[in-house]
Amino acid sequence: MYDELSKKSVLITGGGLGIGQATARAFAAEGSNVTIFDIDKIAGEKTAEEIKKSGGSAIFFHGDASKSQDCLGAVNMAINKYKSLSILFNNVAIQPPDSYLNAVELPEEMWDKIININLKSRYLMAKFSIPHMKKLGQGVIISVASVQGLQSMPLVPAYAASKGGDLSLMRQMSLDFASDNIRFASINPGTIETPMVLNALEGTGENIEDGLINSAAAHPLGRNGKPEEIAKMALFLSSDNAQFITGSHFNVDGGMMAKGAWANSVGASGSN
Repeated sequence: MYDELSKKSVLITGGGLGIGQATARAFAAEGSNVTIFDIDKIAGEKTAEEIKKSGGSAIFFHGDASKSQDCLGAVNMAINKYKSLSILFNNVAIQPPDSYLNAVELPEEMWDKIININLKSRYLMAKFSIPHMKKLGQGVIISVASVQGLQSMPLVPAYAASKGGDLSLMRQMSLDFASDNIRFASINPGTIETPMVLNALEGTGENIEDGLINSAAAHPLGRNGKPEEIAKMALFLSSDNAQFITGSHFNVDGGMMAKGAWANSVGASGSN
């Protein structure tokens, strides 16, 4: 479908599960060379092996995207293996079940953990990826933000702040690197049925099955999203069809933002 993505080097953070896994598979199916960066060694290695068995090209880097040296290591692995880096998909994020607290009750350590993984990782990955994209004369950096970067729900101060910061950072960097022909965009998923969302539902105290039903009802389309639907947007934004797009965000949310005030009727919402 996107011939221009064939042989492009793509690095995906949090690529072992959920949206990251679906996106890794989607790029590989287009013939891209995929580097999967994940702290979950079993999931990351499994996804890379599945891609290779299906005829695609993938390697795995085990590390923590909140750590500078690991981010640099992942970029270096992609460069060493594929000799370039064209596309960065900043996907990794957490919303721990025990983080559903207001700003007074939330421990500082939990705040730091969420901000470092969800937001600092975007800065670090861009910092180490952009110099290689500048050498190529082009690049695309896409982040998975969230509808919670636009509206929020109760008791997620760090997560909401991280996603709002993600949108701001992507928008700002689009100005700094426009002259280098590096494009930036963010995707705001609604509730996507992923391991992270199932894990987050536990934190609300709600039965997981009931939580999924309630979150589906909060979307005007009447269902939750699938990871593959976010992957399709990532492919489009990376393609030549999106050459005049930069500094923008795109809601892939089943109509949540059109409806507004969704937080009153949804138990949990996340991205990965």
